[in-house]
Amino acid sequence: MRFLLPQVFSFLFLIQPFQIRAVDLENSGQIEMKTPSSRRASEVIELINSGHYTTIKSYIEKNYAPNFLKNVPVSAHLNFILEKQDESQGIDIDGVDEESDTQQSLIIRYKSTDERYNFSVSTETDFLHKITQILIKEIQTNASPIVGYTRENATEDLDRFVSKLVDLDLFSGAILIAYRGRPFYRKAFGMANRDFAVPNNIETKFNLGSMNKMFTAVAIAQLVQNGELSFDDPLSKFFPQLPNPEDAKEIKIKHLLSHTSGLGSYWNKKFLDSSRTRFRTIEDMMTLIDDSRVAFRPGSNWKYSNTGYLVLGSILEKVTGQSYFDYIRENIYRPAGMVNSDCYELDFVNHNLAVGYYKDFSIDPPRLKNNIFEHVLRGGSAGGGYSTVDDLLSFDRALRFNTLINSQITKLVLSGKPKLQSPDYGFGFQIQSDPHIVGHGGGFPGISSNLDMFLDAGYTAIVMGNSDGGRRVAAKIKSLIRNIDETIWHDGL
Repeated sequence: MRFLLPQVFSFLFLIQPFQIRAVDLENSGQIEMKTPSSRRASEVIELINSGHYTTIKSYIEKNYAPNFLKNVPVSAHLNFILEKQDESQGIDIDGVDEESDTQQSLIIRYKSTDERYNFSVSTETDFLHKITQILIKEIQTNASPIVGYTRENATEDLDRFVSKLVDLDLFSGAILIAYRGRPFYRKAFGMANRDFAVPNNIETKFNLGSMNKMFTAVAIAQLVQNGELSFDDPLSKFFPQLPNPEDAKEIKIKHLLSHTSGLGSYWNKKFLDSSRTRFRTIEDMMTLIDDSRVAFRPGSNWKYSNTGYLVLGSILEKVTGQSYFDYIRENIYRPAGMVNSDCYELDFVNHNLAVGYYKDFSIDPPRLKNNIFEHVLRGGSAGGGYSTVDDLLSFDRALRFNTLINSQITKLVLSGKPKLQSPDYGFGFQIQSDPHIVGHGGGFPGISSNLDMFLDAGYTAIVMGNSDGGRRVAAKIKSLIRNIDETIWHDGL
């Protein structure tokens, strides 16, 4: 997922230089367009369904609220609308969720795959009712087992779903699903390198994106277990001036691990304006951190922070005297049996690495691009390494069997931290309570990967993508697993 923009559409019936035909939702029995926000919602859906570059661009420029256009460039808004058209192949409206003068929330359905989403449009309060936000979110459902629904049924349904995405060029990657550590679905799709028509295979190494944070968190937990660190150690113990003396005393290791430090992202203007070859080590990347104040008092709020995990990698180096990369190889990958995982330097020869691809809709006509010049030269403690579906299953087993850290520390790492305002994120792991799932995702243009460990149900679901469709596949797998009737015997598994 590249953008889920807090987007803004606006409705100018009187001064709009062109007319977007409103969908006749009232007569179609879907919704009645009684409010400004419902009319706006129908216009946005009409825009998505049209896929017309010039019309969409003109609408955005004249009808998005000023603050939205100030914070997000027109090209990104345009990319978002056209991306949704490509993903959905057209949107149908299933019903109304919530409605007011300034917000319309609908249940929509993608024609491409029959997936259902919550779609909401918010507007300003004045007579122009310009759009201030557009959100498309997964619908959270309390799915339950279907009597007689087997793992075989689930894999057949998954094959049909993924085949649709592959046929529409919406997914490329590898998928593995296991039960109690034993795979029962293991397949690769699409191309690892489109220039040379090299297909993905089950041993292809894919970019992890932010999934490296799991390895960093477990490594820090090992140091705590060995008495070399404490989760309550202040940042000032290692970096008295970072980001400044006052905040360094307040930020603790546990805040860095749970994204509650108030630090932001080192992927800033300095990074974007620099050659990627300048940033090859953790020390190199640390030069990107500025000395601004934190966004909030540590532990009082939650904000995803790549800087926090970069700092954790540097702390690991200070404590161990090793490079981050050597420590992770020796203490995470090797004991877990992860033989095809590393933070590879991309200007060297690395066998069987997938190239990431994405569609750029900000140009007309849209073109497929690779992410070679957009991503990092080498990943690190915050993300950007590479792995395979089999290696991630090995990591899952190592955690479940306490190979890397003991059971007490493992439980602590894999638990939400409500006292730190982080109920859905532990130390390096995203947490879902019903069903109990822990893991992490990774997203960037041309990167879409995910690990879900169903701790109670015994399943592991791994999706690694070198395109942008992995999130949809991971969500589908989650819903299919919840449908499985566990009272049925499944081939001894």
